[in-house]
Amino acid sequence: MRIVILGAAGQVGRELIRALGGRGAVVALDRQGCDLAVPGAAAAVVARERPRVVVNAAAYTAVDRAESEPAVARRVNAEAVAEIAAAVRGVDGLFVHYSTVYVFDGAKTGSYREDDRTAPLGVYGATKLAGEEAIALARCRHVIVRTSWVHGRRGANFVRTILRLAAERDTLRVVADQVGAPTGAALIADVTALALDRWGDPRAVAPGLLHLAPRGETTWFDFARFVLAEAIARGARLRVGPDDVVPITTAEYPTPARRPANSRLDTARLSGVLGLALPEWQDAVRDTVAAVVAESVDTVRATR
Repeated sequence: MRIVILGAAGQVGRELIRALGGRGAVVALDRQGCDLAVPGAAAAVVARERPRVVVNAAAYTAVDRAESEPAVARRVNAEAVAEIAAAVRGVDGLFVHYSTVYVFDGAKTGSYREDDRTAPLGVYGATKLAGEEAIALARCRHVIVRTSWVHGRRGANFVRTILRLAAERDTLRVVADQVGAPTGAALIADVTALALDRWGDPRAVAPGLLHLAPRGETTWFDFARFVLAEAIARGARLRVGPDDVVPITTAEYPTPARRPANSRLDTARLSGVLGLALPEWQDAVRDTVAAVVAESVDTVRATR
């Protein structure tokens, strides 16, 4: 099986290299190898490599900056995705693509199902939704995985931000009225590997849209407190502990882009088709915190 990974330098991309490494010939491309902002770049890669599977972990994910750069966000999240989908159909391949809970407005009381009405609140969510729609229009074999609050051992994410700020400040103010489930990049990659085992064969009928998130739910406020408690337990030296985090409302922390208050995803369909019992959200967070703390210790040692 020949697999092309786009966005290989990101937090999900690096985990994909690990998870897919034993499943065939993997061509892993970072932004220098394939820049989705350049029209035709990704389609050219697909035409050259003729893979059985293309996994797109590349995206414009700067949620707030997207509000002032809508054209760039649309180019990467929608137009490039349309080009990839058409190219994948041309080689009779499978397109695995990642989307976001931000395609919803967060007004629903319960967890979002795959067939719930979409209503993005900002440019980022709107462009990611446009990418989903472009894949459907291309009619290629595909798996679109919507997920939420992604974190990982590498790359920019909430865990790293909280630990950095906790080492610099005396208190932290974190939003406490948005609910979701932090999803580990490693979990996303491992589920992708299972998806390829199931639908990588050209004769297999791919399921289309799936929701992926771990079990349980939390707020950004409680997520931050959990991160700090885990880091301190692992010996991290921080100025801010869990009890120093102050809960605030979304209104008290205005941002250029609005976030959904409810980011919970119903994962019953994914669990059913893959026969998978998903872990609790805390499990992957512990792994991410442990890796970040260990990295900071190694950095200190290297500078001595």
